[in-house]
Amino acid sequence: MITTPDTNRWLRRGTPNPNASLRCFCLPYVGGSARIFQPWSQSLPDSVEVCALELPGHGTRLTEQPFDNWDAVLEAISQVILPLCDRPFVFFGHSMGALISFELARYCRRHNLPMPSHLYVSGHRAPQLPDPEEPVHNLPEQAFREKLTRLQGTPPAVLNNKEFMAMLLPVLRADFTLCETYSYVQEPPLPCPITAFGGTQDPTTQRGRLRAWRAQTQAKFTRHVLPGKHFFIQTEQASLLNHLKISLI
Repeated sequence: MITTPDTNRWLRRGTPNPNASLRCFCLPYVGGSARIFQPWSQSLPDSVEVCALELPGHGTRLTEQPFDNWDAVLEAISQVILPLCDRPFVFFGHSMGALISFELARYCRRHNLPMPSHLYVSGHRAPQLPDPEEPVHNLPEQAFREKLTRLQGTPPAVLNNKEFMAMLLPVLRADFTLCETYSYVQEPPLPCPITAFGGTQDPTTQRGRLRAWRAQTQAKFTRHVLPGKHFFIQTEQASLLNHLKISLI
């Protein structure tokens, strides 16, 4: 049993907005931190409160043990967000965050917890599709570093910082373990709409892998393909936020 998490360590909310009519819980990519969502509050409507999740081992919690199994991460996050589910909310996740957001929505349904009104998934193939890449989480360190470079899933600025990479490698390995040991289990499609974002040059969402998210919802499905590679969430942030703003209004 996981004890009640410290919300202040888990959530980056900027200035809390008690008048917000909607909360947007955001989950980052492998190795990413809540900081990447910091500018979002300035671009989204005032009625939306952005609540970015800071996972153990990430960002300001770099010294903590990261998660590498699904039961623990889903139970912990559900406990963190539950007190803030007193009004409508949505999930947004990029890459690893998309997969966590999807499974978190299904976890909420299985445990009769409040459900998101919309699921936004970005930079990740539909979960029922097999991973086209060979696993990397158990590679020796040098091979692991080389594979990270080839996958283009970790920002070059991070890969080139030797001191930071020394601290980050265990976190990246844990994140990849979480993603690569994921096993999709068939369940009914979610009742909430799903909007999926992908990059034109991101192989993880090409060849119909983004469109296949349609099978995971009983409601409306929307797909947006933006210019860029896997990190279009940064290079095309304005365009992505514009699509998100229109959807949330």
